[in-house]
Amino acid sequence: MDGFTEQGLSDDSFGQAKGGISSFDAFPKTKQTYLTRGRNSSGWTVTLILTCIYLAWSEIVRWFTGTTTQTFSVEKGVSHDLQINLDIVVAMACADLHVNMQDAAGDRTLAGDLLRKDPTSWGQWGKGKTLHKLGEGEDGMPGWEELWDVHDQLKAGKRKKKFPKTPKIRGPQDACRIFGSLDGNKVQGDFHITARGHGYMEFGQHLEHTAFNFSHQINELSFGPYYPSLTNPLDDTLATTDEHFYKYQYYLSIVPTIYTDDASLLPLLDSVNRNPNHPAKSVFHSSHAIKTNQYAATSQSHGVGENYVPGIFVKFDIEPITLTIAEEWGGFFPLLVRLVNVISGVMVAGGWAWQMFDWGLEVWGRRSGRGRGQSLGVLGGGFAAKEKLSYD
Repeated sequence: MDGFTEQGLSDDSFGQAKGGISSFDAFPKTKQTYLTRGRNSSGWTVTLILTCIYLAWSEIVRWFTGTTTQTFSVEKGVSHDLQINLDIVVAMACADLHVNMQDAAGDRTLAGDLLRKDPTSWGQWGKGKTLHKLGEGEDGMPGWEELWDVHDQLKAGKRKKKFPKTPKIRGPQDACRIFGSLDGNKVQGDFHITARGHGYMEFGQHLEHTAFNFSHQINELSFGPYYPSLTNPLDDTLATTDEHFYKYQYYLSIVPTIYTDDASLLPLLDSVNRNPNHPAKSVFHSSHAIKTNQYAATSQSHGVGENYVPGIFVKFDIEPITLTIAEEWGGFFPLLVRLVNVISGVMVAGGWAWQMFDWGLEVWGRRSGRGRGQSLGVLGGGFAAKEKLSYD
């Protein structure tokens, strides 16, 4: 090949061909002596790819989860009844306990006649991972803010609405399980569990003080329709004491709450909430919306003297507002737009960051006296290229 092979296939030896015919290359290439090797950016590329995957996955998960909004509005509905659901175990015999309820309207309800009392053994209770004691750690009494997952609430509202059976007695009958639902007025009120012959004037009734033991376990305490699977702040609460004269006080602030996973139902839900006799009132029992009551709870428990009445006292107040918790999803096309924006933004920002990093190293190389001849870039322009050309 005109002596090209004899020259070791060197590009520098490839010049004028014999016979005066100039060499012709349809795909001209830059000689290796005019090039400098660029920095290896594979690590940075992998970082950008992983960042894009993480952010894209986060957007997809957020899209599947939906966006939850909480709005408060003035309670405009007219409702006079409030159902109270109670399931509590007290470490005293059923015959030694009285359960009563009284509201601000002056109505007194003999709750003991409406609720069911089953003898049981205290040793069978006080177990389970879900139990929590009041005042122990940050999770001693959770608030309703932890219960705002709309999907969980809607699923829980579909499950069975019966109180579980009392387990068979295994041990002494030294406790009483009080459970059931009772109706009261939708006003401020309280219900309490006291000992026989204490708190009310009862002829011939008196219980020895040594029999007092108001240790208790609250399995259920809710207001409104009974949804046993819904979690409330005082559910699975355990409180024990060694004192005979001990007073447990719970203060509840009740807020009517609407859960829905269909934002388009909000106008209809508002109309039904204003008018309990609305033809579409069954919407609150559908798979897309339920109405219940959440509450925040505080407690104050302490020992009392023999001149006071020991027991378990629950005082509740109805807030004149309605909390609506709605969950909604964006469309699939907005999701694609967000994914494109995220990926393109990461790539563009990553490219700028790499260029700034490369430029910074180049400037640092100049100031350290290394010159641009050792800098790494693309085509060897500038001083390095001119030096090479002058040597050639």
